Parts: sequence; structure tokens; C-alpha cells
Amino acid sequence: MPDPALDHEPELLTITEAADVLRAPVATLRYWRHLGTGPNSFRLGRRVLYRRADLHTWIDAQADQSPHR
Repeated sequence: MPDPALDHEPELLTITEAADVLRAPVATLRYWRHLGTGPNSFRLGRRVLYRRADLHTWIDAQADQSPHR
């Protein structure tokens, strides 16, 4: 029987992992963080982390703001 914990994606993502989810360069996420316009992030020690749910919430908000074709 497969272990459900092994199939679970991590909730906390590094900036590199978040960039992969968003299909954006890491530098873009750093710039958005500097401007305060990107997805919510936080520092844990020296690392910048993103919650997977925050990324999806931010993506949905961006889709809601864009003009529909």
C-alpha cells in the first residue's frame, strides 16, 4: 500500500521551487518580493520561503485581474 506522505508535495517551497511553479526566473521573484507585488513570502532563518497555497492564491488573483478575451 503506498504511503500518502510520500506522494504529498511540500507545503513550503524555496524561491527556486516557487519559480518553477510560477514558470518565472528566480530573479523575477526576487524583484517582485522587493516591490511587494509578488506572492506572499517570508523568511525562516536565512531562507525565503513560499507556501504552496499562497502561490496558487496569487495566481488566481492575477487571473481575476487580467482582462478576459
